[in-house]
Amino acid sequence: MIQNSKKYSLFLLFILTAKLCFAQDYTDDDAFETQYEKPLTVDLDAVDEDDIIEIKEKKPKKNVYYGKKTRKAFTRQGFGGNTVTELFTVLKVYEEPLPYVRDIYWYDFRKRKIIKSRKIDKANAGILHGPYKKMVGDQLIEEGIFYMGTKHGRWSAWNKHNILQSKEKYYKGWPKESLVAYHNKEKKQLQEIIPVQFGEKEGNYYAFHKSGNLAAVGEYHFDSKVGLWREYYDTRNRRKREIVYSKDPFNDDFRPYIIREWDKRGKLIYEKK
Repeated sequence: MIQNSKKYSLFLLFILTAKLCFAQDYTDDDAFETQYEKPLTVDLDAVDEDDIIEIKEKKPKKNVYYGKKTRKAFTRQGFGGNTVTELFTVLKVYEEPLPYVRDIYWYDFRKRKIIKSRKIDKANAGILHGPYKKMVGDQLIEEGIFYMGTKHGRWSAWNKHNILQSKEKYYKGWPKESLVAYHNKEKKQLQEIIPVQFGEKEGNYYAFHKSGNLAAVGEYHFDSKVGLWREYYDTRNRRKREIVYSKDPFNDDFRPYIIREWDKRGKLIYEKK
């Protein structure tokens, strides 16, 4: 009887041991550890050669400045070491220069020289646009850039000993110091443009009505009004009066006077004899 009990106990112990072995949880992180025969060799930062896309940098187009096509030109005067050479570019296709700016630079193909004037011979004109250099022999004496016939950016000049003589800054023909007033700045409704260079009024002055029509135009020289000044009604190009100032800015004895005056209908009502 006792022997039978011992045999039964041994049988139960065998059954429990077998169940425990089959019931072991191999998903336990502490118990489960994956072993690799070889270490991982995938570099996540590496670039697959098949994924490389070659981006070619665009070369700047030759003789294209501010989006406008130009062609090279030059002038040459003199002989030997005193030869004066000007290197520049002009618009391939003629375009009207910027309005209101006093000094417009263009190349006269017929006369083969650079002209500074708003009176342009369109049939023979190349509007200067792009880099400019002036040299005496091999010595650079002036350098700058043109925009639509006007000086733009930094302009520098040197003497024959390579000593800097002047350095000026422009914005599309206007000296950088120039003053601009607006009727409405957000809408860029110009009220007046006062040309200022080296702290003095120098160049063409313009005033505008709120409509955008020209109100007045004249010229300053050495901080003084010079020559003929014109005023306009708020009707396109309808003159109001013309005032004469001395051509010499240092002539303190000259008294400005009205030379002509018109009414709003354009009828001349006064003229100085």
